[in-house]
Amino acid sequence: MPELPEVEITKRGIQPHVEGQIVRGLIVRQYQLRWPIPVELESKLPGNRIESVSRRGKYLLIGMDRGSLILHLGMSGSLRIVPSNTPPRKHDHVDIVLEMGICLRFHDPRRFGALLWTEQDPFDHALLKNLGPEPFDVSFNGNALYDQSRGRKLPVKSFIMNSRIVVGVGNIYANEALFDSGILPQRASNRISKDRYLRLADSIRCVLSEAIAQGGTTLKDFVNEAGNPGYFQQTLKVYGRKEEACKLCQAPIRQIRIAQRATFYCPGCQR
Repeated sequence: MPELPEVEITKRGIQPHVEGQIVRGLIVRQYQLRWPIPVELESKLPGNRIESVSRRGKYLLIGMDRGSLILHLGMSGSLRIVPSNTPPRKHDHVDIVLEMGICLRFHDPRRFGALLWTEQDPFDHALLKNLGPEPFDVSFNGNALYDQSRGRKLPVKSFIMNSRIVVGVGNIYANEALFDSGILPQRASNRISKDRYLRLADSIRCVLSEAIAQGGTTLKDFVNEAGNPGYFQQTLKVYGRKEEACKLCQAPIRQIRIAQRATFYCPGCQR
């Protein structure tokens, strides 16, 4: 599914095309997403000026003069900028029609995405208000991870994927960050030293930064706003590499399941 880097790339891609634009219309071909699209959006959106595009965790926020759209790409969603007269493909569920003959098109084959509207502060919305810090914020660091891990026996992979601890560390990048920091994903959170958490926090930031720089990870059908794939998958060190040789020590990569998620690690490099 699209994780933080893919959402950040989408944000950066659509931002220069939509900020300052006036919404001319809304075309909804499928209302039933993760939550039903509010029917009143068809009357509320036209005439709004898009003032900002931002991200909170895996949510995209499109701020307008009379409210905000909260978007989530779900398991397989993507947003693209296309000419307004472009014929829709299968699973092109929503068009936000803008000036200059373009539209922001939401494509979601599995329909686990979301398109919601709020006229209040979006950061007070129930989906956002309890989220933890962003991984690039100064408040996110190894000391904070260590303090919050005390008394927690759950696997460290599950710990860093908890959005109340830090947002945006999904399955792919949790595997990669734990490999980069040399920590076994199944190790209990409270059995990890402060020094190792300092390195893990740095690894999370580095792995996410590299993924953003390379345009995200091409898994399933993620594409950016122009329809182009990401390339971080070509540099994945453990994720999806079961039984392949570790790029550092040549030991075979192992796969287990933690919290029903496929988990990959190197028994030679991680402890």
